[in-house]
Parts: sequence; C-alpha cells; structure tokens
Amino acid sequence: MGLFSQEEYNYRIAEVRASMVEKGFSALLVTDPCNLYYLTGYDAWSFYMPQCVYLPIEGDIYFIGREMDAKGAGYTCFLDDNHCFGYPEPLVHRSDTHPAEWIANKLKELGILQIGATGKVGMELDEDFLTPRTYLTLVEKLPGVRFADSQELINWVRVRKSDHEIEVMKKAAAVTEHTMLTAIDAIRPGRRQCDIAADIVKAQTEGTPEAGGDYPAIVPMMPTGKAAGTPHLTWSEDPMPDQVSSTIELTGVYHRYHVPMARTVSLGKPDPDLQRVAQIVGEGMDVALSTIRPGILARDVELAWRSVTSKYGLSKPSRIGYSIGIGYPPDWGEHTVSLRLEDENVLQSGMTFHLILGIWDKQWGYELSEAIHVTENGVERFTHLPQQLTIK
Repeated sequence: MGLFSQEEYNYRIAEVRASMVEKGFSALLVTDPCNLYYLTGYDAWSFYMPQCVYLPIEGDIYFIGREMDAKGAGYTCFLDDNHCFGYPEPLVHRSDTHPAEWIANKLKELGILQIGATGKVGMELDEDFLTPRTYLTLVEKLPGVRFADSQELINWVRVRKSDHEIEVMKKAAAVTEHTMLTAIDAIRPGRRQCDIAADIVKAQTEGTPEAGGDYPAIVPMMPTGKAAGTPHLTWSEDPMPDQVSSTIELTGVYHRYHVPMARTVSLGKPDPDLQRVAQIVGEGMDVALSTIRPGILARDVELAWRSVTSKYGLSKPSRIGYSIGIGYPPDWGEHTVSLRLEDENVLQSGMTFHLILGIWDKQWGYELSEAIHVTENGVERFTHLPQQLTIK
C-alpha cells in the first residue's frame, strides 16, 4: 500500500459517502484516476482502458479493470484480490464487443440492480476517460439502474487536504524548486529547446534525495519569443534564440500530488514593457497573497488582483488560480474552486491552490505563479524561489 494509512482511506470513503447521502446517490461508479487513487491508492498507467471503482452507500468497495491491471492492484491499492476484478484480454479493442459489457455483468453480481432500482447510481460524466461507448454500454446492459451525473462529488471532498497530504505536497514542492532551478539554468541561447526540456524532465523524475519524482499530469510548457504571448505551448527542436523571453510552467510531483510553478526568463535585455509588467504582476501577487485567508470568497482574491492591475490599465480575462492536489494526465487541476469573479466558494483551511498570474502580449508573455496552502492564519507558500523576472 502507498503513503497513507488504512484509517485515512476509511475517513475519505466515509466523507464521500456522507456527500452521497446529501446528494441522493446510493452508489458511485468512479472512473477519474485521481479519485481511484484518492479512495483506494490504486496507481497505474491503465486509465486509457475502461476501469472503475464501485462504491455502494454501504458495504465493500471494489475495483474493476483490465485483467492484467487488476492483478497488479495489490501493489498500490489497499483492496485485496477478492475486491479486484479484471475483464479478459480478448475484450480489449474489439469492434463487436466492449469491456463495459463484462463490467456490467460483474456489477450485477455485486448487487447494482437492487441499488439502482431504488436509488441513483452516480457516474462522472465530465471525466476525461469515461468514453461515450463505455457509458452507453453500461446504460444499455443495466436497464434497471437509474444513472445520474455525480459531477465532481469526490473532487469536492478532496478540496480540503489532511495534514498528511500537506506534508506530501511539501515534498513535491521540493521537487518543484529543484526542477525550476534546473530549467532556469538550462535555458541559454543556442541550446535546442528539446534539450532544455530533457533537463527539466530528468529533474522532475529524479526529484530530491528525500523525495523521488513522479511523472507529471502535464508536460513542461515553455513558449518562447513571440510564442510566449500564448500560454500552454510546449517546446520545439529549434535552438533557443537570444534577446527573447520564455515562460516556464512545470510541476514537481510526489506520489501523484502536484505543486506547479511558473516563472519567466529573459535572454538578454528584456523588452521595457515586459519589465514593467513583471513589476506590476509582482505587486499583484503580493496583494493577492495577503488577501487569502479562511472565510473569504474565491472571488475576493481575483478582486484583490484586479485592484492592482486596473491601476495600470492591465487585464487578465482568464482565472488567476484553481485548486490542486492529486493529478493524472491530462490535467493537474482538481476541477472545483477557481479564483475568479464568478466563484463564490468560501476558502477554508486545508485548501491548496495554484495562483497563476499571466499577462500575454503579441511580442512576449509574462507568467508568475505560486502553489499555496490556505492555513488557519492565512496562507503558506509551498515554494520559496524569487518572484521576479530572471534575466540571463
């Protein structure tokens, strides 16, 4: 089993079941790999195939997946062999049948028809790896079951981290710092961007002496030159030019917990507008961080940021932060609280966010971010690198 005790898993399951009662669900079919990991510790690159955790409101919890993956569940998952089932290999990638047919039959054996006849069975219908064919097959093969969208029910339970989870994220943060320092050192004119990315990936993987790295939910992003005016671009094989800026967004990962960070590097003398924006964003970061504490609304952080940028005639239409924690490809966000004007969720101690401030222009971009932990007394940064434009 992984880093967490059986007591912590029992607590998580109890909290999810309490939310199920509140929202009227009698069972859940959980397919988000983050939520499988959260509930059971199951951790494998198997999410590209149909798999799920079956969680009834009472009784045992079960893992159902591909046969070869179900056999390996015991290496990471607290469930024993009697609670892990695998569909046969001949069902994989067939046009005339589908693993969901086998899964439906197994769910019948586990009593889903009785539960589904009297109550709702939730499915995560906006989750990346629940395919339309899987969903439609389950609905077809389980006609007596009343399925409903559970939305981000488990994600919302995950929003507040336990003390142990915070300690795990602090270890991930050390990997983040090591990786960002590696990235800043690796960037220099003439080096191929792919070689710089290779240094970053190596640093993410090796981690620190105290915390070995894990693979990230998102690859390193490093838009450069004019492309830096657009976020979410990766790298090319082109040499790094001189007299340009590059925005670097990456993460350290420890046992699937992510602590992202963004910084900006200028090779040579930076554009005066870039320098000006860097100072404004730094001021905005200070004000946003000083605002964060339990009891405020998520939108209050955005308003604090805008109180700075509006003075200088700048705007950032996208959100300035989002909840983080467990991550699997293709995203490290928790899909719950966002720091933006439309979000009126109340911040609570134990919440963790990626506060990312970015301003993008036609000729350059500037990004500065911090991963943070809302504490009883305010806010704590997970990392402690300088918040400034790096000039090389």
